[in-house]
Order: sequence, then structure tokens, then C-alpha cells
Amino acid sequence: MSENASAQPITLKNGVLFVPDHPVIPFIEGDGTGPDIWRASVRVFDAAVQKAYGGKRQVEWREVLAGQKAYDLEQNWLPQATIDGFRQYLIGIKGPLTTPVGGGMRSLNVALRQMLDLYVCLRPVRWFKGVPSPVRTPEKIDVVIFRENTEDIYAGIEWEAGSEGVAKLLAFLKQDFPQMYQRIRFPESSGIGLKPVSREGSERLIRSAIRYAIENKRKSVTLVHKGNIMKYTEGAFRNWGYALATREFGGQTYTWDQWEATKADKGEAAANAEQKAALAAGKVLIKDAIADIALQQLLTRPDEFDVVATLNLNGDYMSDAVAAQVGGIGIAPGGNINYETGHAVFEATHGTAPKYANLDKVNPCSVILSGEMMFRYMGWTEVSDLIIKGIDGSVSAGTVTYDFARLMQGATEVSTSEFGNRIIAHMG
Repeated sequence: MSENASAQPITLKNGVLFVPDHPVIPFIEGDGTGPDIWRASVRVFDAAVQKAYGGKRQVEWREVLAGQKAYDLEQNWLPQATIDGFRQYLIGIKGPLTTPVGGGMRSLNVALRQMLDLYVCLRPVRWFKGVPSPVRTPEKIDVVIFRENTEDIYAGIEWEAGSEGVAKLLAFLKQDFPQMYQRIRFPESSGIGLKPVSREGSERLIRSAIRYAIENKRKSVTLVHKGNIMKYTEGAFRNWGYALATREFGGQTYTWDQWEATKADKGEAAANAEQKAALAAGKVLIKDAIADIALQQLLTRPDEFDVVATLNLNGDYMSDAVAAQVGGIGIAPGGNINYETGHAVFEATHGTAPKYANLDKVNPCSVILSGEMMFRYMGWTEVSDLIIKGIDGSVSAGTVTYDFARLMQGATEVSTSEFGNRIIAHMG
């Protein structure tokens, strides 16, 4: 991790990432189990890069501080130098972070996403053969979730019950929107929050999901929402999504709205034939689902979901719920991306698990697979393919960390660092 004079930042030119042979990538090792996980992960990354490119390419890893380590060293949970580092180098990776107790930032992860306007939370969920699962057919799960990252209730616009802010808001509602005020059952003891959902925020998220589906030859994009209840926020998300698909991707997509219009005009048989022809021609089906039904169907009929585009809170629930079907968030990767500026921070999706800190015990796959996503985003697909091959090989052979070993018959439990070694060995 010493500085390399030939190392350069990744840049974005005319909407295209330019990745040099020796890119600088900032990293946050994370709190709790973060250091154990990072040590194993970075060895896997470096081994895959070396094997893929034989020394022609190499990553210059540069540590930036956040979380408990940053507070201990600089009395600041998220130093400006860390934000500047991610801004300068475009792409980075991080382990799990402690959320400060008390006042100030509610979540370092949310703060980082909002400061860099990382509007897509990308969560691919797939099953690795041999990973213990609570469902009978985990192999049917292969879904990529695009979760909106900057709006919805995660905008953090809320007021505590009994506060001056709530009193002012209630007075405003009572005077100017009495019908809305009357819907608040217990106004004197209510905390109140706002849920902003914009056209621009919805469209850029849905646009990214559709482009991903087209570029990766996926069959469908499902807009998941609760528009039957929240008609002007989540319902608008759905409507804006259909309109955008028709307006910007009309030649490459087929929407349920088109099916319904054809059904009304020519009948259901004609609509079905039209949809079948469109999908046979390689068009991506754009459809929608109510959030609670989608969560049920992801459990009972997961192969009907391919790419999902959804709002912030729905995406939070959905990504963790689906991850539980393929081994839990310990093996679930995540990426936070702004496709317009190129900025991206890939991260562990689990917590810090402080009771296991420095025990060399926990599963490093969330960070390792987040790195696999990162290299794929960079265009270094050979590296990503080797990482997948290594994990597949180690898990299939039953050499796994304790969380999997206790649920797998005949498995051999290995440490975090040894699991990294096995992944490298199985790259072939």
C-alpha cells in the first residue's frame, strides 16, 4: 500500500470512465470486524488483479478515515479529507462503520451517500452453490436491486413529538390544510416526518436501472412501489417510470402500460401476442408491483424478478429480505453510485459486529463481493470473474467461515484470513 509514482486517479470523460493501469482507490477499512475483513479482502483483490493482468495493472490502495478510527485519531467521525478523497478519485470501497451515538450524524453511510449524491444503491443478489439457505430453491434468485438513495424518508426531514418544529407544522396544517390535520389521530404526541419523492430523483434512478437491464441483457425491470396508498409520491414514482421508459427507451422496452392499452383496444389475446413478440425481439419488459406483494413474490416466485427499481425504504427492506434467502447480509454486496458523475463507493452491507473484532472469524464476502462489483464497474471484468470463481470454489468445497460452517453438513470451518487464502487458491 505504499505510494506508487505511476498511480493516477480514475476520471470521467464524456460520460465514460477512464481507468488507468495503476488507479488510486481510497478505502475505509471499517470498525469492529472491519480490519479483519479488509486484510483478507485486499489480498483477494490484489491476487485477482495479478492473476488477471500479470503485473500490467495494479491498484494503489489509499486509506481514508471514517468511523471510530477517524474519531479516535481526529475527533471527527467523517473528516473532510475523506470526502475530498472520494471526490478526487471517483471510486472507493469501505467496510462497516459505527453509527455515532447521540447527536450529530444519524448514519455515516447515509451522510456519505448524500454528500457525494450517490443516488443509486445497487444490490445484486444471487446464490452461490452450497451456501445454506432457508428456502428450497435459492438457485432461482438472481435479482439486481436499484434502490433510490437520496430521497424518501431517508432525507431525514422530521421533527420530534412536542418540539417547536412540530408545533409550527401542526399549526400550519390546521390553518391551511384542515382536512390533512384531521387525519393526524393524536397530534399532541406525534412526531412528524416528510417524504420527498421528486421526478428528477425518480427518473435518474429508473433510467439507470433500465440502462443496466439493456446493457446486461436482462429480461425485465420491475418498478416496486406502494402507490396504491401513497399516490403522489410512490404512485408518481411508478407513473414517471413508465413515462420515462416510453420516452427514452421506446425502441428497447415494452411496458405494461402498452399491454393494457392494446388489451383495451384489441383484446387480451392481441396484447399477449404483442408482448410475446416484443420480448422475443429482445426488448426489456417494464412492469410494476406493489411493495408488499413484491416481497411475497420474491419469496414464492423469485425467478419472475430480474432488475428491480424502487424507492429508498422499500429498497432497504427488499434488499435485506432477498439477501436472507441466499445466505444473509454477510454475503451481500452493495454499491452506491452516481452514474452521471462517475462517483461510486462500494461497501459492506452488514454491521460492525464488535464482539467478533480482532478474532479473525467473520465472513469477509460482503466486502469481497463489493470489490467484485467495483472492478466490474471499472471495466476490469477479468478480475471480477476470478473473484466469483474463487468464492464459488471455496464455498462448493465446504471451506467456509463459522456462519456457514454451522449450517452446512461436512463443512470445514476456517478463519477470515484462511477463507481469503482458499478463495485465492480456487481462482485456478
